[in-house]
Amino acid sequence: MNDYVLAMKDLFEANANQGQAGPMAAYMRDQFPYLGIKTPQSVELQKRFYAERGLPPIADLDGILRDLWSLPQREFQYVGVGLLGQFEKTLPAEFIETLEYLLITKSWWDTVDSIAGGALGIHFKRYPDVRDVTLAKWRSSENFWLRRSCIIFQLGYKRETDFDLLKDIIRENLGSREFFINKAIGWALREYTRIDPLGVRDFVAQTPLNPLSAREALKWLENQEAKKGKITRNPVDILKNAA
Repeated sequence: MNDYVLAMKDLFEANANQGQAGPMAAYMRDQFPYLGIKTPQSVELQKRFYAERGLPPIADLDGILRDLWSLPQREFQYVGVGLLGQFEKTLPAEFIETLEYLLITKSWWDTVDSIAGGALGIHFKRYPDVRDVTLAKWRSSENFWLRRSCIIFQLGYKRETDFDLLKDIIRENLGSREFFINKAIGWALREYTRIDPLGVRDFVAQTPLNPLSAREALKWLENQEAKKGKITRNPVDILKNAA
């Protein structure tokens, strides 16, 4: 294991809080064990560590991230996500292989969403050719975390969102019974309602979305309209009328 990771491991283990570890693991449905270090403390520990040791060479980043992912306690994967964020604007094109590894290993919404909506989205912007090749593979993957990543990687794009691409990917996932897919569809559409509310409304009305996706898609928009005293229809009713 990389010495950089061993030093980080020692620091975090020295600050473990078993009284908090159980509730933290329970919140994540006991998918992973925890040291019991909550986010504010983790951030401070990382700041202290980087101030003393500095960031590692980018050439070592792949190995360091894989080492962090190999450790059982979930805080170390959070450290990895934070470290990845320090390099997200300078990663080489081939780092997509590392990003895929991180997405499909110890997968849960906490790490997947942070990577997909952060480093992955930036990587795809910087390397359109990498994006096209990767999406072509991931969109049809049996791994639903990769498909979720395809749905949400544009969350921070705002007006640069390729809405046609998003709609195509959503259509490919219609009929899915996977909660994390249907939730992601609603989330991505809800974010885009801030840019093109009519476009999202039309798409929801014309597309047989899962009711969860439809509710999530229009939640923000309907809350805004409710504040203005407007009457809006339930998205489930919209779907029934469109059928």
